[in-house]
Amino acid sequence: MLTGTIINTATVVGGSLIGLLIKYLAGRFTFSPRINALGARLQDTIMKGVALCVLYIGISGSLKGQNTLVAIISMALGAIIGEALDLDRKMQNLGDWLQCKTKRFVKGDSSVAEGFVTASLLFCVGAMAIVGSLENGLTGNYDTLKAKSVLDGISSIVFSSSLGIGVMFSAVAIFLYQGSISLLAGVLSPLIGSAAVQNEMTCVGSLLIAALSLNMLGVTKIKVMNLVPACLMPILLCHIL
Repeated sequence: MLTGTIINTATVVGGSLIGLLIKYLAGRFTFSPRINALGARLQDTIMKGVALCVLYIGISGSLKGQNTLVAIISMALGAIIGEALDLDRKMQNLGDWLQCKTKRFVKGDSSVAEGFVTASLLFCVGAMAIVGSLENGLTGNYDTLKAKSVLDGISSIVFSSSLGIGVMFSAVAIFLYQGSISLLAGVLSPLIGSAAVQNEMTCVGSLLIAALSLNMLGVTKIKVMNLVPACLMPILLCHIL
């Protein structure tokens, strides 16, 4: 029932370890200023390239929506709920707590909170996490989560080599989030089982992924976490509109 989630969690941990090793080796050896500058530019370019891939995933997923009104109202209601609960601040506080608890082990790394928040949102917000977890919980099939694991593993290498150990902590968020959906699949299936609901949830979740990519590119500073409740709104709206 949790096989897919366990694989997904393991790939993020493994990818993060590889990325941290790359980061460690890069900082361990002394290179000429020219090579260091080239390495910094290369890292920045890779991050922007990954952000563009994330943007592509977001845009392509959003096109699966068939009712624009559902997406608009979902975003509006989700924003109201998210702002009222101040989910973004709570997520940042959790990241800051992790930063504080790990500072003795990761001296000089000031990006623990950023890595945790960015990776957690990227890996958990989206249709593959929800649909894959439901599929695994209901049928035992975890093909969707296997595909997601490959994507997340590659992304975690890139992110952790830049943002540090905070990316690895997102594996805990993946396990709790996707594991909970798989365990509750029998209860959630009647609500999320229809193709219409899944398509609209995919659309809204993908729009949030696109917003996250724009943040990664430095184009915007959208509080994506405060929009996360929008992902659940199509469950209700698809039965009304």
